[in-house]
Amino acid sequence: MPNGPLSLPARLCLLAWDPARAAGTGAAHPPGPVRAGALTELARRGLLVDEDGIATPVDLDSRTGDAVLDGLLELVRESCPHPWRTWVTLRSRVTLDAVREQLVAEGYLRAEKKRVLGVFPSVEYALERAAVVEALREETRQALQGPVPVAEVCERDAAVVTLAASAELLPAADVRAHEPRLRELAERAVASAPGLGEIVREIRTALAATATATAPP
Repeated sequence: MPNGPLSLPARLCLLAWDPARAAGTGAAHPPGPVRAGALTELARRGLLVDEDGIATPVDLDSRTGDAVLDGLLELVRESCPHPWRTWVTLRSRVTLDAVREQLVAEGYLRAEKKRVLGVFPSVEYALERAAVVEALREETRQALQGPVPVAEVCERDAAVVTLAASAELLPAADVRAHEPRLRELAERAVASAPGLGEIVREIRTALAATATATAPP
């Protein structure tokens, strides 16, 4: 994937950008995929673990140095226990806002302050680096379609593809055409962390349900 420093939630945020509106402002972002990316990243790092289906911080002091991930860790610590599926949507806009602020600070987005009805303050976002999103989409497509063997796709890239597919951020025709490879990528995404497979399955199930619920009629 291009732009190696981009986090998993940041990549999903950019993949969710509507390419037809990339040159303008106010592109809509579903918060679910971004939250799913942050949950998956924390689980990959072993900072959130599964205890009888509940997303559980390993301790009270761990930090990643990433404001988005640390903000989510703090939220989970301060909240009542919830299963992974609940965390995909519960207060997910908090994580989305944090990712967009991060992308603004890093020059990928531009924030534009507006007033709704001339009174209520609001912020809209414009894409500053459209080429990054185009490259990210192309690299995601190549990871899904090949020709690179699945075993040579890095685990984070495999996670991007599988989460994006579950959130319906990829063309449906491509996903249907490459379902066997997508299953292999899903296994690749969780290969190095014991117990991660069940966590990501729960997250993907919640993403798919959210995408179905919000799909236009």
